[in-house]
Amino acid sequence: MKVLFIVQGEGRGHLTQAITLEEILRRNGHEVVEVLVGKSNTRHLPGFFNRSIQAPVKRFLSPNFLPSPSNKRISMTRSVVYNLLQVPAYLRSIAYIHQRIHETSAELVVNFYELLTGLTYLFFRPSVPQVSIGHQYLFLHRDFKFPRKNPVSLLMLRFFTRLTCIGAKEKLALSFRPMNEDEEAHIRVVPPLLRRDVLCCEATDGEYVHGYMVNAGFGESISQWHEQHPEVPLHFFWDKTDEPEVCRMDETLSFHQLDDEKFLRYMSGCRAYATTAGFESVCEAMYLGKPLLMVPAHIEQDCNAYDAARGGAGIISDGFEVDRLLNFARNEYRPEEDFRSWVRSCEWRMLNSLETVEGVGFMNYRPFAQAASCPQDSF
Repeated sequence: MKVLFIVQGEGRGHLTQAITLEEILRRNGHEVVEVLVGKSNTRHLPGFFNRSIQAPVKRFLSPNFLPSPSNKRISMTRSVVYNLLQVPAYLRSIAYIHQRIHETSAELVVNFYELLTGLTYLFFRPSVPQVSIGHQYLFLHRDFKFPRKNPVSLLMLRFFTRLTCIGAKEKLALSFRPMNEDEEAHIRVVPPLLRRDVLCCEATDGEYVHGYMVNAGFGESISQWHEQHPEVPLHFFWDKTDEPEVCRMDETLSFHQLDDEKFLRYMSGCRAYATTAGFESVCEAMYLGKPLLMVPAHIEQDCNAYDAARGGAGIISDGFEVDRLLNFARNEYRPEEDFRSWVRSCEWRMLNSLETVEGVGFMNYRPFAQAASCPQDSF
């Protein structure tokens, strides 16, 4: 089966999911013919993606959200104005996506939450079946529990999510836990797409706190907390491209440019993990048994954090209160073994979902695929 990936390039989550799914498909005799990745003037493709993905990568201009002046949370006003000015360029991107669907002879399009994929299927109606993959499709599931947040923001989140999956035969919703299929909404709930490196990683308990922030404006908050608690070693990753690879503030505080291998190495050996609540890194921390502090930067991450906290994975805060995280790690946190089993079932569930999509004409269900799993736990 020839598969075309279309990936939203914001953050690292969708990119690592694409890398993982490509490995699964190649391992089981399928071909990813090309990977289209959305780009913008404020979005840079991390080096780890080009090093890890096997298929040819092509870029197209895509909508993105802009941060507030403090570079912490998303500014909806700035984002709307910016993207409206870019509409002519986005229309050209839609035409380009349609062209690549045709010219690659793809038999299946896998869309990792890219808005312009949905709009391509709205305007051009390609005959190639599409499957949309992302944890955001849980927000359309009848049983998903939402946090008590601004109802307008939640409505807009669900509306945006619907736009991304226009024309999709199936929506594969990545989830922290099993849920029933929502047949009316064409949603199948599947485990997170964690990389093989994560599944095989040996976790140890170090003394430092590891962290990741999508918006570099949180760096000031971390520095302020560090001034009051210089004895706690902190290693944070950010997307501040004008800084060196490692910005060493002093003996116990360092900011690192995003590198996936290095990120995982620090994750596996940390005492606890602080994050802006992107789905992928939350799952990695849960799999490796690391307690979480989640500081959401936008409404989608508010939902992620609420869902993870419901299962006892961590705590939610408006700021990087690392002392609260360390107290939670000492007194309350318990690793969730069921989550590890759920994650290990991802490969065969994902293959079954993709190979049985209506219109693909491929039936080859492999219920015992184990290639992505590692036999021993690493706690």
